[in-house]
Amino acid sequence: MATMRPLQRAWSVALPGVSWRGLASVIPKVTQLDNSSDFLGNVPHRKHPGIVHLPAVRLPPELIKSAHFLLAESSVRNVDKQIEAFTNYLWSRKRPVETAELQKKAQVLEQKLCREVAPLQEQLSELDQAKEKRNREKVLAVLRKTTYHWVALTYTEELSLLYMAARMDGVYAAVSRAFHEIEKRVPSFQPSTLLDFGSGTGAVSWAARNIWGKTLKEYLNIDSSPAMLALAEKLMKGASEQNACFPGVYFRQILPVSPKVKFDLVVSAFSLNDLQSYSQREKTIQTLWRKTDNFLVLVENGTKAGHQMLMEAKDIIFQGRDKVVHDPREPHIFAPCPHHLPCPRLLLDTPLPCNFIQAYHPLPFRWNPQLKEERFSFLILQRGPGEAHEPWPRITQPVLCRTRHVHVHLCCPDGTLQHARITARKHGRDIYRCARTSHCGDRLPVLNLDGEQVSEEQADLGDQEQN
Repeated sequence: MATMRPLQRAWSVALPGVSWRGLASVIPKVTQLDNSSDFLGNVPHRKHPGIVHLPAVRLPPELIKSAHFLLAESSVRNVDKQIEAFTNYLWSRKRPVETAELQKKAQVLEQKLCREVAPLQEQLSELDQAKEKRNREKVLAVLRKTTYHWVALTYTEELSLLYMAARMDGVYAAVSRAFHEIEKRVPSFQPSTLLDFGSGTGAVSWAARNIWGKTLKEYLNIDSSPAMLALAEKLMKGASEQNACFPGVYFRQILPVSPKVKFDLVVSAFSLNDLQSYSQREKTIQTLWRKTDNFLVLVENGTKAGHQMLMEAKDIIFQGRDKVVHDPREPHIFAPCPHHLPCPRLLLDTPLPCNFIQAYHPLPFRWNPQLKEERFSFLILQRGPGEAHEPWPRITQPVLCRTRHVHVHLCCPDGTLQHARITARKHGRDIYRCARTSHCGDRLPVLNLDGEQVSEEQADLGDQEQN
């Protein structure tokens, strides 16, 4: 180290005002928003501009009080056991199987059975009709066992209360995380109108009010269940049952399709899976996009089915099948994808959902722990070009901090997945410190990272070896 000091002094004389550490961080194939661009300013590394994760979310006190009152007044028995069963059912729920997909699967099974009995048909030709009948019965029996049976949920007053106790706090946490990304990256966005499709208990309106309550003047809640709308209204009025906790809230059962009236913020949270076919999802998503003036926020379970529905919605919007163009502004993916390409996680040999985790304090019922986590997938679309947004990669897995190096898994702007091993010596102190203080879901403030492109399965194995 002593032999390096004269060289450092020589550089300081030749280039006054330039630090030796800053020169050491300039490495080919790595483009950083470095010290010269002042991307940190006076902000510490742990609060760098790519940080978008939230600490544990808390529900508004008035909402907690209303939920307690309504559940105490109800006659629902064994609430804790029913909540556990209902939560597991909602999490494991898959998309409805399309008729064409079911017919194709039946044809494959029927052809397989025909090949198995073909040698016998020449000898027993007179029994062809009976054999065909038995084959059809076998095909139907196999389809019943191997095909997911989707059932539409009818929310009665009792089921609505169970949904409130089981899911309202998790929905609030996930939506708050999605809204926080908009608030953090576009502080100038101050919406005045909100449309919530599949509003349920009204958790989206509560989350939006918590962030933009000063500017929001209209909250339009759309839900096909009268019982759920009545429950949402009671939650907003509270135990007094007089005026709502915040004005400008409206409830409707039918989604308006006219593109003339638009909303600054349009949301669909955990509602797409309640639509019984792809055609219904397609029409609904197109209608929601027509009603969007700025941001469209879609949130679903962090499962393969939930992620696939979001990617399906992205394709529907970008294909632009409307015969009449009501708004010439093109769609742009605001979050979480840093690109418009197909999701690289779905292109793996074993497709994986792109999901994130948000911690929250659940409703303080006796059966709830002090802290819970909501695993969810989300997609935020914005009207207009996205050149103003930095093309930073998204961290897709928990950051692994090791001695003098950090492992990060990134979804990059070129549509690839990268597993990068970041060190202060190779990538510079700023990138290293930023990566070390980041979490899953944050963006890393680099424009190009010299990382090794590997599959998610290989990356997971490599991380286990490092542990």
